[in-house]
Amino acid sequence: MSRSPSFARVAAVLFASFALSLPAGCGGAAPAAPPAPEAGGGLVGAAAPELAAEVVSGEGPSTLKEAGGKVVLVDFWATYCHPCRKSFPKYQELVERFGGGLAVLAVALDAPEDVSKEQLVAFADEAGVKFKILWDKDQSAVKSYNPRRMPTAFIVDRRGVVRHVHAGYEDGEEEKIAREIEALLGEAAPPPAAAPNAAPPPAEAPAPSDGPGSSP
Repeated sequence: MSRSPSFARVAAVLFASFALSLPAGCGGAAPAAPPAPEAGGGLVGAAAPELAAEVVSGEGPSTLKEAGGKVVLVDFWATYCHPCRKSFPKYQELVERFGGGLAVLAVALDAPEDVSKEQLVAFADEAGVKFKILWDKDQSAVKSYNPRRMPTAFIVDRRGVVRHVHAGYEDGEEEKIAREIEALLGEAAPPPAAAPNAAPPPAEAPAPSDGPGSSP
């Protein structure tokens, strides 16, 4: 399969940060030493950057803020990425397996001059997925996350911290991700966010005084 024009643009962004090749996970020649699954731009242990990508289709939250309290799988993909066609159905299985505890935000990196919104929707429909599809038209998300190849899945815990990164997709990868999600769901839930402009609790009435002048 020939590489699309958007591939060159996305690869240029990643080369500037990592000098690594995206095609390794998308049908190109594999590098001599592929990055470890946890390699992911130094985000592990850091707060996950918020996403401001255009909503294309799907169910569930559209941003990390909306997904607060859930484990989130932030997946970077493209229509020309062959492994993405295999990973999408597996991620849908994970959504169904973990119910309301997991949200998937799938971020497309295709350039708007190369594909249409309808083509992105068609890709998701063909894969049989219902999770949220986003479109990183200006590549702001890819610059924040710096995925090493496609697809790359960032596993974000319920506090909004990146805990695991899976660069590329191989058969059985979803079981590794499932174990990580299960462990994260077993951790203590984050405290509920305080309501904005919440009124302070009422002050307690002072106790009666026993000092001079008080009634017997």
